[in-house]
Amino acid sequence: MREDLMLKEICERIWDLARPYLNTRKNDTHTEIAAGLAQQLLAQEGGDEDIVMPAIILHDTGWKKVPEDVQSKAFGPKATLPEWNRVHEVEGARIAGHILRSVNYPNDKILEIQEIIKEHDSRKEPLSLNDSIVKDADKLWRYSQNAFQINAIRFALTADENVERLRRNLEPWFLTKSGKRMAREALEERIQELKETDAAAGLP
Repeated sequence: MREDLMLKEICERIWDLARPYLNTRKNDTHTEIAAGLAQQLLAQEGGDEDIVMPAIILHDTGWKKVPEDVQSKAFGPKATLPEWNRVHEVEGARIAGHILRSVNYPNDKILEIQEIIKEHDSRKEPLSLNDSIVKDADKLWRYSQNAFQINAIRFALTADENVERLRRNLEPWFLTKSGKRMAREALEERIQELKETDAAAGLP
């Protein structure tokens, strides 16, 4: 069996084991979109698929260990309990280790994946290209149509405020050339969608 097919089968098993941890905070949808973005970044930037894909699938499993009434206060531009964001990183790394060991993933790769997950939000300087790709895929979701709608409600942002938040963070958020380019392109798509919506409503 080809190695890429073996990895695909293993990742499907990892997905199945991760899903019970992702049914909070809309992490199931977020993770599916981020995984697709990670694949695009791997194709353009290189990196190790056998590190990046398990890491992006598992990176937000730790939110399941954060009380739901606390989650909305733990992240985003108006976070009041940011220390809980750190909890989801540490718990996510622990859960990832458990899941990966259960599918007999190589131990050296488990350790690298855990290191990436353990500070995927809090660590600003990447450990490696693999880490950069995971971070960029995670943040690129914010520029998707799905996230644009979700985060406007989550953070009580107007469309203009939402666009400005994304535009302002194009440089500081992204670590790879492909990530920055993809974010710019996605932001232009969101802006065009808003213009079309306004035009359909007869707004100037």
